This record gives sequence, C-alpha cells and structure tokens, in this order.
Amino acid sequence: MRILLLFPLLLMFVSPSQNPAGSQESTSVAVLNFKWTRTRQTVEKPEATGTTPARAVIQANKNFERNVRINAPVGARDPNEDTVDGRAAAIEKNVQESRTPKSKPVDGFAYRVKVHNVGPKVIEILFWEYQFIDPLDPATMARRQFLCGVSIKPDKEKELQAFSLSGPSDVISVGSLANKSGNTFQEKVVINRVEYADGSIWQRKDWNFAEIRLTYQRALGTPWGSEMCRGL
Repeated sequence: MRILLLFPLLLMFVSPSQNPAGSQESTSVAVLNFKWTRTRQTVEKPEATGTTPARAVIQANKNFERNVRINAPVGARDPNEDTVDGRAAAIEKNVQESRTPKSKPVDGFAYRVKVHNVGPKVIEILFWEYQFIDPLDPATMARRQFLCGVSIKPDKEKELQAFSLSGPSDVISVGSLANKSGNTFQEKVVINRVEYADGSIWQRKDWNFAEIRLTYQRALGTPWGSEMCRGL
C-alpha cells in the first residue's frame, strides 16, 4: 500500500510545475485540530554502499561442486570466502561499516494535524504547513512545510504527523517575549496543495511551488520508509 501511495509522488517529481486543475477559493480538506510537541527520534543507519568484487571462478563454483554444496550441512563454510576476492570483499565490508554513522537519537519537534476530507474525491497527496505568527508583528512568521503521501476517502478523517529539527519560531519580537500572557506566537495550519486520485489538483492561490522545489527534490531523493510525511 505504501508503494502505491508513493507512486503519485514520483509522477509529481517529473512534472510538479503543472498548472493546478480546478483551483478554487476553498479546499475539500478541513483542519480539525493541530499541535506540536518536542520529541526525540532515532535516525536510521543508512545501508553501506559500495561495489563487492566479483567472485573468482574456482572449482567449488562449477556445476558438480555447487550441486554438492546444496546438500552441505547447515553452517558449512562457503569456499568463496577463502579466495582472494572473497577476503577482499570481507575487508571492504568491514571498512564500510566502520565509516557508516551509527543510529542515534535526535532531538526535534513533532507536528500533528488532523484533517477531514469533506469532498467527493479520494485524496492521495497533501502539502501543508504549520505557521507561527508574531501577534505584535503579523509579518513575522515561521513556516514549517510538509509533504504527505496519504489515502483519505471521502468523508474520512486522518491524523498526519511529521518530524522536523526546526522548532516553533526563529524570530520573535522583543514585545512578544515580554508579553505576560504567555502567548508568544499564534499558531495556524494551512493546506497548500491537494492532489486527488483522479489526477486533479487543488492549490492555494498565494502559495508558490517554486519556493519548495529544492527541498521537495531532497524529500524524494531517498526511499521512503514507514513515515507518512516528510519536511520540506
């Protein structure tokens, strides 16, 4: 199912600058609630990459000996490991593993939003952002944008969660920091773009895809695991 959901993302990677079809004032996605929390996430260790030397042609690799080894007892040593190429491959593997960073926990922020598909079409892809606005200077705003591969049927709800190293706000005015009410910024979630299963697209009029083009390419530059959303 995850592969099916990410397939449209790959298609969009080829031609993301297409003109949105059926753009309108309001979207079919209703934001029910949202919040952010501090969290810690373990960064997965990337798989070591490299070229393994081709195995040498030895007697044990010929048909007769290979058929004999099929019936060899469990744990029997592979004769290829004793060749020069086999030993070189083992050394190269150890070197790569020693250079690969180990998995470690990273402190960051979890952004959550619960949405409701109030329209008649199945939603497959969502671009959304979490905004932090300085109440004394609305022009001062921090935006955390995310891309999600989802499958939301009509009249269904789904909670989306994304991880980011960036916190709520990078710039807060002195006046807001001195605000004794404790509300240093206003929070808001905005839907920027919606892609449907039938190929149609809705996009917010004052949102420009070009602003996130590079971060979008980076988000699709590595295989997706179990995550539903990625930061832009």
